[in-house]
Amino acid sequence: MVTRIIAEFETPEIAENALKKIRESVTGVYSTNFVYNRASDKAEKLRSGNIYTVLPTVTGSSNYTNYLTMVMDSPASVDVIPEPEQSRKTNVFIVCDGNGTEQISSILTSNGGNNIYIPPRSMV
Repeated sequence: MVTRIIAEFETPEIAENALKKIRESVTGVYSTNFVYNRASDKAEKLRSGNIYTVLPTVTGSSNYTNYLTMVMDSPASVDVIPEPEQSRKTNVFIVCDGNGTEQISSILTSNGGNNIYIPPRSMV
């Protein structure tokens, strides 16, 4: 019987490592996939990069010309990045035959998987 197992991880790197271990050690795995919040990548770049702020200034005695000044604020504080974009929660999907579900669950748990869902076997 084909079974789809779902689990959550904190980061895509941890999820990818767990899926690699599952593909290497469990037989009967048809496919593995993971999905995560890609906006978190932009938030990570923002956190580690430099932020420039443009400030308008007015100078001159007779013509009052506007000039722009660049001020460097580095690095970005965590307060600037919205909370949903900081999350790198990753959902993992594994399609396998029903024989290796206990072993897959064990590998997911040992690698930091949360909310592991394995559909119950139906009694016929």
